[in-house]
Amino acid sequence: MTADPAAGKLPVALDAMGGDHGAAPNVDGAVQAARAGVSVLLVGHRVALHAELGKHAGSAGLPIEVVDAPDVIGMDEHASDVRRRTGASISVATRLVKEGRACAVVSMGHSGATMASALLTLGRVRGVERPAILTHLPARGGFTTLLDVGANADVKASYYAQWAQLATVYLRVVEDREAPSVGLLSIGEEDHKGSALVLEAHGLLRALHGQGIHFHGNVEGRDIFLNTTDIVVTDGFTGNVVLKLAEGEAKVLFGWVREALTSSLKSKLGALLVRGSLRGLAERMDPSTYGASLLIGVRGLAFIGHGSADARAVKNALLRAQRAHEANLIPRLEAAFAEQAQGTAPA
Repeated sequence: MTADPAAGKLPVALDAMGGDHGAAPNVDGAVQAARAGVSVLLVGHRVALHAELGKHAGSAGLPIEVVDAPDVIGMDEHASDVRRRTGASISVATRLVKEGRACAVVSMGHSGATMASALLTLGRVRGVERPAILTHLPARGGFTTLLDVGANADVKASYYAQWAQLATVYLRVVEDREAPSVGLLSIGEEDHKGSALVLEAHGLLRALHGQGIHFHGNVEGRDIFLNTTDIVVTDGFTGNVVLKLAEGEAKVLFGWVREALTSSLKSKLGALLVRGSLRGLAERMDPSTYGASLLIGVRGLAFIGHGSADARAVKNALLRAQRAHEANLIPRLEAAFAEQAQGTAPA
Protein backbone atom coordinates (compact mmCIF):
# COMPACT_ATOMS: atom_id res chain seq x y z
CA MET A 1 0.00 0.00 0.00
CA THR A 2 1.26 3.49 -0.79
CA ALA A 3 1.86 5.90 2.09
CA ASP A 4 -0.93 8.46 1.88
CA PRO A 5 -0.37 11.86 3.55
CA ALA A 6 -4.06 12.61 3.12
CA ALA A 7 -4.89 9.72 5.43
CA GLY A 8 -3.84 11.89 8.38
CA LYS A 9 -0.19 11.00 8.90
CA LEU A 10 2.68 12.32 6.85
CA PRO A 11 5.26 9.61 6.18
CA VAL A 12 8.87 9.68 7.33
CA ALA A 13 11.45 9.81 4.52
CA LEU A 14 14.21 7.24 5.03
CA ASP A 15 17.52 7.47 3.17
CA ALA A 16 17.30 3.74 2.49
CA MET A 17 20.72 3.47 0.81
CA GLY A 18 22.64 5.09 3.66
CA GLY A 19 24.84 3.25 6.14
CA ASP A 20 27.58 0.66 6.14
CA HIS A 21 25.31 -2.23 5.20
CA GLY A 22 23.22 -0.71 2.42
CA ALA A 23 19.53 -1.25 1.89
CA ALA A 24 18.94 -4.46 3.85
CA PRO A 25 18.80 -3.13 7.46
CA ASN A 26 17.06 0.05 6.31
CA VAL A 27 14.25 -1.84 4.60
CA ASP A 28 13.99 -4.33 7.48
CA GLY A 29 13.72 -1.47 9.98
CA ALA A 30 11.19 0.35 7.79
CA VAL A 31 9.01 -2.77 7.65
CA GLN A 32 9.14 -3.09 11.44
CA ALA A 33 8.26 0.58 11.88
CA ALA A 34 5.42 0.32 9.35
CA ARG A 35 3.98 -2.60 11.28
CA ALA A 36 4.10 -0.34 14.35
CA GLY A 37 2.07 2.33 12.54
CA VAL A 38 4.65 4.60 10.88
CA SER A 39 4.23 5.43 7.18
CA VAL A 40 7.59 5.36 5.40
CA LEU A 41 9.00 6.69 2.14
CA LEU A 42 11.97 4.51 1.17
CA VAL A 43 14.34 6.70 -0.84
CA GLY A 44 16.95 5.06 -3.04
CA HIS A 45 17.46 2.75 -6.02
CA ARG A 46 13.95 1.65 -6.91
CA VAL A 47 14.82 -1.84 -8.16
CA ALA A 48 17.07 -2.65 -5.20
CA LEU A 49 14.51 -1.44 -2.66
CA HIS A 50 11.63 -3.37 -4.23
CA ALA A 51 13.84 -6.47 -4.21
CA GLU A 52 14.52 -6.03 -0.47
CA LEU A 53 10.85 -5.40 0.27
CA GLY A 54 10.02 -8.64 -1.52
CA LYS A 55 11.96 -10.55 1.14
CA HIS A 56 9.47 -9.46 3.81
CA ALA A 57 6.17 -11.32 3.80
CA GLY A 58 3.17 -8.99 3.84
CA SER A 59 5.17 -5.85 3.06
CA ALA A 60 2.92 -5.07 0.09
CA GLY A 61 0.12 -4.28 2.52
CA LEU A 62 2.15 -1.90 4.66
CA PRO A 63 2.23 1.93 4.42
CA ILE A 64 5.55 1.95 2.59
CA GLU A 65 6.30 3.71 -0.70
CA VAL A 66 9.50 3.65 -2.72
CA VAL A 67 10.82 6.98 -4.05
CA ASP A 68 13.51 6.58 -6.68
CA ALA A 69 16.91 8.24 -6.14
CA PRO A 70 19.60 7.14 -8.60
CA ASP A 71 22.64 8.34 -6.64
CA VAL A 72 24.18 7.67 -3.21
CA ILE A 73 26.78 9.74 -1.34
CA GLY A 74 29.24 7.22 0.05
CA MET A 75 30.69 7.35 3.53
CA ASP A 76 34.12 8.27 2.15
CA GLU A 77 32.88 11.11 -0.09
CA HIS A 78 32.63 14.82 0.67
CA ALA A 79 29.60 16.24 2.48
CA SER A 80 29.67 19.25 0.17
CA ASP A 81 28.70 16.94 -2.71
CA VAL A 82 25.05 17.43 -1.78
CA ARG A 83 25.15 20.84 -3.50
CA ARG A 84 25.53 19.34 -6.97
CA ARG A 85 24.27 15.77 -6.52
CA THR A 86 20.58 16.54 -6.35
CA GLY A 87 19.67 12.95 -7.23
CA ALA A 88 21.47 11.51 -4.20
CA SER A 89 19.21 9.63 -1.80
CA ILE A 90 19.83 12.03 1.10
CA SER A 91 19.16 15.05 -1.13
CA VAL A 92 15.88 13.57 -2.39
CA ALA A 93 14.80 12.54 1.13
CA THR A 94 15.45 16.00 2.58
CA ARG A 95 13.65 17.63 -0.33
CA LEU A 96 10.55 15.54 0.47
CA VAL A 97 10.44 17.24 3.88
CA LYS A 98 10.86 20.68 2.33
CA GLU A 99 8.02 20.00 -0.10
CA GLY A 100 5.69 18.84 2.67
CA ARG A 101 5.52 15.26 1.39
CA ALA A 102 7.30 13.87 4.48
CA CYS A 103 7.31 14.93 8.13
CA ALA A 104 10.96 14.05 8.78
CA VAL A 105 14.11 12.64 7.22
CA VAL A 106 16.11 9.80 8.74
CA SER A 107 19.54 8.69 7.52
CA MET A 108 22.06 6.13 8.74
CA GLY A 109 24.44 7.28 6.02
CA HIS A 110 27.00 10.07 5.70
CA SER A 111 26.39 12.29 8.74
CA GLY A 112 28.13 15.29 7.19
CA ALA A 113 26.06 14.98 4.03
CA THR A 114 22.87 14.71 6.08
CA MET A 115 23.74 17.87 8.02
CA ALA A 116 24.71 19.73 4.87
CA SER A 117 21.56 18.67 3.04
CA ALA A 118 19.32 19.63 5.97
CA LEU A 119 20.94 23.06 6.28
CA LEU A 120 20.87 23.78 2.55
CA THR A 121 17.34 22.51 1.97
CA LEU A 122 15.50 23.26 5.20
CA GLY A 123 17.38 26.26 6.59
CA ARG A 124 17.68 27.21 10.27
CA VAL A 125 15.12 28.11 12.89
CA ARG A 126 15.16 31.91 13.16
CA GLY A 127 17.47 32.90 16.02
CA VAL A 128 19.66 29.77 15.78
CA GLU A 129 23.17 30.38 14.49
CA ARG A 130 24.18 26.73 14.17
CA PRO A 131 22.16 23.54 14.62
CA ALA A 132 23.48 20.84 16.93
CA ILE A 133 23.27 17.07 17.09
CA LEU A 134 21.24 16.06 20.14
CA THR A 135 21.48 12.58 21.58
CA HIS A 136 20.48 10.62 24.67
CA LEU A 137 22.98 8.80 26.86
CA PRO A 138 21.78 6.18 29.36
CA ALA A 139 22.15 7.51 32.89
CA ARG A 140 21.01 6.83 36.43
CA GLY A 141 17.22 6.92 36.48
CA GLY A 142 16.83 7.23 32.69
CA PHE A 143 18.90 9.25 30.26
CA THR A 144 20.79 12.51 29.92
CA THR A 145 20.38 14.63 26.80
CA LEU A 146 23.73 15.74 25.40
CA LEU A 147 24.46 18.27 22.67
CA ASP A 148 26.38 19.02 20.54
CA VAL A 149 27.85 15.59 19.72
CA GLY A 150 29.53 16.34 16.43
CA ALA A 151 28.01 19.07 14.28
CA ASN A 152 30.25 21.94 15.45
CA ALA A 153 33.86 21.41 16.52
CA ASP A 154 34.49 25.16 16.74
CA VAL A 155 31.86 27.11 18.60
CA LYS A 156 30.89 30.49 20.03
CA ALA A 157 29.48 31.06 23.50
CA SER A 158 26.12 32.10 22.04
CA TYR A 159 25.70 28.61 20.57
CA TYR A 160 25.54 27.08 24.04
CA ALA A 161 22.66 29.34 25.05
CA GLN A 162 20.73 28.56 21.88
CA TRP A 163 21.31 24.82 22.23
CA ALA A 164 20.10 24.93 25.83
CA GLN A 165 16.87 26.56 24.66
CA LEU A 166 16.43 24.05 21.84
CA ALA A 167 17.00 21.05 24.09
CA THR A 168 14.69 22.45 26.77
CA VAL A 169 11.81 22.75 24.32
CA TYR A 170 12.56 19.31 22.91
CA LEU A 171 12.41 17.61 26.31
CA ARG A 172 9.25 19.48 27.28
CA VAL A 173 7.23 18.69 24.17
CA VAL A 174 8.59 15.29 23.14
CA GLU A 175 9.72 13.69 26.42
CA ASP A 176 7.17 15.36 28.76
CA ARG A 177 9.75 16.84 31.10
CA GLU A 178 8.14 19.92 32.57
CA ALA A 179 11.19 21.96 33.63
CA PRO A 180 14.37 20.23 32.41
CA SER A 181 17.60 21.40 34.00
CA VAL A 182 20.64 22.43 31.98
CA GLY A 183 24.28 21.82 32.85
CA LEU A 184 27.35 23.27 31.15
CA LEU A 185 30.14 20.71 30.74
CA SER A 186 33.34 21.93 32.37
CA ILE A 187 36.34 20.77 34.40
CA GLY A 188 34.75 21.67 37.72
CA GLU A 189 31.34 22.53 39.11
CA GLU A 190 32.46 25.92 40.44
CA ASP A 191 31.34 28.92 38.39
CA HIS A 192 34.90 30.10 37.82
CA LYS A 193 36.15 26.78 36.40
CA GLY A 194 36.64 26.27 32.66
CA SER A 195 38.12 27.84 29.54
CA ALA A 196 37.45 31.43 28.52
CA LEU A 197 34.77 30.14 26.15
CA VAL A 198 33.06 28.12 28.88
CA LEU A 199 33.15 31.08 31.28
CA GLU A 200 31.51 33.30 28.67
CA ALA A 201 28.88 30.65 27.94
CA HIS A 202 28.25 30.29 31.67
CA GLY A 203 27.40 33.97 31.91
CA LEU A 204 24.96 33.77 29.00
CA LEU A 205 23.26 30.68 30.41
CA ARG A 206 23.03 32.23 33.88
CA ALA A 207 21.33 35.28 32.35
CA LEU A 208 18.74 33.00 30.71
CA HIS A 209 17.87 31.21 33.94
CA GLY A 210 14.14 31.68 34.44
CA GLN A 211 13.79 33.05 30.92
CA GLY A 212 13.01 29.81 29.13
CA ILE A 213 15.65 27.55 30.66
CA HIS A 214 16.52 26.23 34.11
CA PHE A 215 20.30 26.59 34.40
CA HIS A 216 21.90 24.36 37.03
CA GLY A 217 25.48 25.53 36.48
CA ASN A 218 28.66 23.70 35.57
CA VAL A 219 28.74 19.91 35.52
CA GLU A 220 31.61 17.46 35.11
CA GLY A 221 31.91 14.42 32.89
CA ARG A 222 30.72 12.03 35.60
CA ASP A 223 27.52 14.05 36.03
CA ILE A 224 26.36 13.01 32.56
CA PHE A 225 25.87 9.43 33.77
CA LEU A 226 24.70 10.42 37.25
CA ASN A 227 21.83 12.37 35.60
CA THR A 228 22.74 15.46 37.63
CA THR A 229 20.96 17.54 34.98
CA ASP A 230 18.49 16.61 32.25
CA ILE A 231 20.55 18.41 29.59
CA VAL A 232 24.31 18.89 29.18
CA VAL A 233 25.64 21.35 26.60
CA THR A 234 29.15 21.32 25.18
CA ASP A 235 30.99 21.83 21.90
CA GLY A 236 30.69 19.23 19.16
CA PHE A 237 34.30 18.06 19.47
CA THR A 238 34.03 17.31 23.19
CA GLY A 239 30.51 15.93 22.87
CA ASN A 240 31.54 13.49 20.16
CA VAL A 241 34.46 12.27 22.25
CA VAL A 242 32.12 11.74 25.22
CA LEU A 243 29.64 9.84 23.05
CA LYS A 244 32.24 7.53 21.50
CA LEU A 245 33.94 7.00 24.87
CA ALA A 246 30.62 5.99 26.46
CA GLU A 247 29.79 3.58 23.65
CA GLY A 248 33.26 2.04 23.69
CA GLU A 249 33.35 1.68 27.47
CA ALA A 250 29.94 -0.01 27.48
CA LYS A 251 31.18 -2.65 25.02
CA VAL A 252 34.32 -3.29 27.08
CA LEU A 253 32.38 -3.56 30.34
CA PHE A 254 29.92 -6.07 28.91
CA GLY A 255 32.85 -8.02 27.52
CA TRP A 256 34.33 -8.21 31.00
CA VAL A 257 30.97 -9.30 32.43
CA ARG A 258 30.69 -12.09 29.85
CA GLU A 259 34.21 -13.25 30.64
CA ALA A 260 33.48 -13.27 34.37
CA LEU A 261 30.21 -15.17 33.94
CA THR A 262 31.76 -17.87 31.78
CA SER A 263 35.03 -18.34 33.66
CA SER A 264 33.90 -21.35 35.73
CA LEU A 265 31.01 -23.76 36.19
CA LYS A 266 29.85 -21.87 39.28
CA SER A 267 29.84 -18.52 37.44
CA LYS A 268 27.95 -20.09 34.52
CA LEU A 269 25.24 -21.24 36.91
CA GLY A 270 25.10 -17.74 38.37
CA ALA A 271 24.80 -16.33 34.87
CA LEU A 272 21.57 -18.26 34.36
CA LEU A 273 20.10 -16.51 37.40
CA VAL A 274 20.96 -12.99 36.25
CA ARG A 275 20.45 -13.46 32.50
CA GLY A 276 17.14 -11.59 32.41
CA SER A 277 18.47 -8.62 34.35
CA LEU A 278 21.60 -8.42 32.20
CA ARG A 279 19.52 -8.52 29.03
CA GLY A 280 17.53 -5.50 30.22
CA LEU A 281 20.72 -3.66 31.14
CA ALA A 282 22.27 -4.44 27.76
CA GLU A 283 19.20 -3.02 26.03
CA ARG A 284 19.49 0.25 27.95
CA MET A 285 23.15 0.56 26.98
CA ASP A 286 22.61 -0.34 23.31
CA PRO A 287 22.75 2.74 20.99
CA SER A 288 20.10 1.15 18.75
CA THR A 289 17.57 1.65 21.57
CA TYR A 290 17.54 5.37 20.74
CA GLY A 291 17.78 4.82 16.99
CA ALA A 292 19.25 8.10 15.82
CA SER A 293 20.23 11.57 16.99
CA LEU A 294 18.25 14.69 16.18
CA LEU A 295 19.84 17.54 14.21
CA ILE A 296 18.10 20.25 16.19
CA GLY A 297 17.90 23.85 15.02
CA VAL A 298 17.00 23.28 11.37
CA ARG A 299 13.49 24.10 10.10
CA GLY A 300 12.51 20.48 9.72
CA LEU A 301 13.02 17.17 11.46
CA ALA A 302 16.29 15.47 10.54
CA PHE A 303 17.68 12.41 12.34
CA ILE A 304 21.22 11.06 11.97
CA GLY A 305 22.08 7.48 12.90
CA HIS A 306 25.16 5.29 13.08
CA GLY A 307 26.56 3.95 9.83
CA SER A 308 26.64 0.51 11.49
CA ALA A 309 22.96 0.72 12.45
CA ASP A 310 20.92 -2.48 12.41
CA ALA A 311 17.21 -2.87 11.62
CA ARG A 312 16.24 -2.22 15.25
CA ALA A 313 18.03 1.12 15.23
CA VAL A 314 16.33 2.09 11.98
CA LYS A 315 12.93 1.14 13.36
CA ASN A 316 13.46 3.13 16.56
CA ALA A 317 14.74 6.14 14.60
CA LEU A 318 11.58 6.15 12.48
CA LEU A 319 9.38 5.85 15.57
CA ARG A 320 11.25 8.69 17.24
CA ALA A 321 10.88 10.89 14.16
CA GLN A 322 7.14 10.24 14.04
CA ARG A 323 6.82 11.07 17.73
CA ALA A 324 8.68 14.38 17.29
CA HIS A 325 6.36 15.29 14.42
CA GLU A 326 3.24 14.43 16.39
CA ALA A 327 4.52 16.65 19.21
CA ASN A 328 4.75 19.61 16.75
CA LEU A 329 8.39 20.04 17.70
CA ILE A 330 9.44 22.41 14.90
CA PRO A 331 6.54 24.90 15.37
CA ARG A 332 7.15 24.82 19.13
CA LEU A 333 10.87 25.54 18.65
CA GLU A 334 10.11 28.43 16.32
CA ALA A 335 7.54 29.84 18.75
CA ALA A 336 9.99 29.62 21.66
CA PHE A 337 12.68 31.55 19.80
CA ALA A 338 10.17 34.12 18.57
CA GLU A 339 9.02 34.73 22.16
CA GLN A 340 12.59 34.95 23.35
CA ALA A 341 13.36 37.57 20.70
CA GLN A 342 10.40 39.60 21.95
CA GLY A 343 11.75 39.43 25.50
CA THR A 344 9.23 36.98 26.94
CA ALA A 345 9.92 33.51 28.29
CA PRO A 346 8.39 30.61 26.32
CA ALA A 347 5.18 29.25 27.72
